[in-house]
Amino acid sequence: MDTALRVAVEEDNPAIERIEELCVKCGMCSKVCSDYIGVNKRYDLAKSGSAICTYCGQCTSVCPTDSLVVKSEIQAVQAAVDDPDSIVIFSTSPSVRVALGELFGEERGGFVEGRMVSLLRALGGDYVLDTNFAADLTIVEEASELLERITKSTGPLPQFTSCCPAWVRYCELFHPDWLPHVSSAKSPIGMQGPTIKTYFAKKNGLDPKRIVNVAVTPCTAKKYEIRRDEMNAAGRYHGDESMRDMDYVITTRELAQWAKERNIDFAALEDSAFDRLMGDASGAGVIFGATGGVMEAALRTAYSFATGKTPPSMMFDLQPVRGMQDVRTAEIDFDGLPVRVAVVYGTESADKFISKVMETGETYHFIEVMTCPGGCQSGGGQPKPDYDAIDQTRQQRLDSLYRRDASLAVRMSHENEEIKALYETFYGKPLSELAEAMLHTNYTDMSGELGEKTMKYRCKVCGYIYEGDELPQDYICPLCQKGAEVFECMEEPKCCCKPALAGTKTEKNLAAAFAGESQARNKYTYFAEVAQREGYEQLAEIFLHTARNEQEHARLWFDLLGGINDTAANLLAAAEGENYEWTDMYAAFAKDAEEEGFPEIAAKFRMVGAIEKTHEERYRKLLSNVQMQQVFAKGEMAMWECRICGHIVVGTHSPESCPVCHYSQSFFEIRKTNY
Repeated sequence: MDTALRVAVEEDNPAIERIEELCVKCGMCSKVCSDYIGVNKRYDLAKSGSAICTYCGQCTSVCPTDSLVVKSEIQAVQAAVDDPDSIVIFSTSPSVRVALGELFGEERGGFVEGRMVSLLRALGGDYVLDTNFAADLTIVEEASELLERITKSTGPLPQFTSCCPAWVRYCELFHPDWLPHVSSAKSPIGMQGPTIKTYFAKKNGLDPKRIVNVAVTPCTAKKYEIRRDEMNAAGRYHGDESMRDMDYVITTRELAQWAKERNIDFAALEDSAFDRLMGDASGAGVIFGATGGVMEAALRTAYSFATGKTPPSMMFDLQPVRGMQDVRTAEIDFDGLPVRVAVVYGTESADKFISKVMETGETYHFIEVMTCPGGCQSGGGQPKPDYDAIDQTRQQRLDSLYRRDASLAVRMSHENEEIKALYETFYGKPLSELAEAMLHTNYTDMSGELGEKTMKYRCKVCGYIYEGDELPQDYICPLCQKGAEVFECMEEPKCCCKPALAGTKTEKNLAAAFAGESQARNKYTYFAEVAQREGYEQLAEIFLHTARNEQEHARLWFDLLGGINDTAANLLAAAEGENYEWTDMYAAFAKDAEEEGFPEIAAKFRMVGAIEKTHEERYRKLLSNVQMQQVFAKGEMAMWECRICGHIVVGTHSPESCPVCHYSQSFFEIRKTNY
């Protein structure tokens, strides 16, 4: 199959299927998947052996003949409704309520929440809950995680949002090195499912084994997400391996189709309210459906948590992150702490933007990524767009979500009374042990699905990138017309790169060599001090000279072990090393010393361990300064002293260079008065 003509779709794809006889090979699916999603052009079907898909469903939205369609789960849900032993619980995502009416001939962007709830009851739902509630829950967990990363360096920055399953899978496939940046917080649907089968079930006296959870979403990728192996937290909680957190997903289009098959008159339905306990949501939960909405919601709560204050009014109408541009950036002042954020939609745009951020080292603390244009309100399961009014439709849906947010009394996730009750009676607090087990997840490097890796070569003159197994010797750059000699390999091929050291004898030998040379360097330094005291200056210098040799030998082996990185990574490694020393190493050493009858040595082990604790705290504060760009800039007035000539400058920033001795900014420090 030529994937340049149309996307490949496997039979076991959980979200999408092809009706072969309807395909006219127009190329629309291939174009959107390559140009906007960025998947189709990033793999070779001949190498992968099977189709690579992030399940976003945008191909179904652009297919003019309905050859590509959402894989329906209507029959399975109907069977659950018909089963008298099943308790069917529907949970509805924010964007469904601003698009469902369009499928019944109503105005674009109309807010039909009340009739949507009535429709789900008419279709046989025993309970109808609001996934906006879980959006609030996601914000509380994700904002807490963000602040932990910023203030305690518990993970790398920037933190990426994790509520879009197509984006998460994109990272797992094409950028597994980015996975540590992805928030561990599950998506709202990922949190809604296990909370229903534990907390909600207990509060309502329901047997969790009888519950059939059905998510109603704008998103086809949710069909994949709920089937991920790790999405069984409720099963782990109850000791039932067969229990899934969420059982089925039906999209907005499926819901309308189901209603029409049942001859339900949507226009005639009266408004109905969600069921209690998990039916209330803040305005912050509502705007999850808009691009920038997750960011705005998270910043409201993160600001409150960080400062203890109500956010300024501009954070309830955060224009820099709103709108339909595919990339938007902003800097928010957290009461003297600058937080830089970005909002991106389209995984192709996200790839370009984040790759640039990673290459340049530009500081961002939080980046929201949504795969679909304008966010979830344009998901692959939403009404197929009328291309004559596609931008207008998307904007009307966004406006509807923002109007709903503005109309609500509670507009911050952590102030939702039902969320407060959930923490008080079940989860305890954000990031608690139970919250981590039920509401957080992990990610997997899936790049192996792509098959053999293709090499990339960059032209050093114009930046053009050539992709292929090997750059031909006679290759000419199509842009600047320079030859192969000006190209550089962006990634070393497997046959040329350093062999993987993990688990090898060589790795152990390098570690032993590093330890030996490091010990020798320290010993010779101590020996030099003794020689100086005894009057042997020449011998002292020989000891020191040899110590410097050993230091360079140690550096060589440590570098080969991958131990030397940029300053931020080095500070994190230092903090983690100090943490191990005071929490584990010296505590164990002291215990052994006491058991063997050496109490004085045990006491010294403990005293040094206490010192290592302060070292860890110092390194983490320094790391925070580096990540927050506050090494040479503070949120308040400070006295800066040039370490070379002593010149003093008062201000929030140190100067670019000293006006007296002309040494650079790197030689300035906060003046200390420790005497």
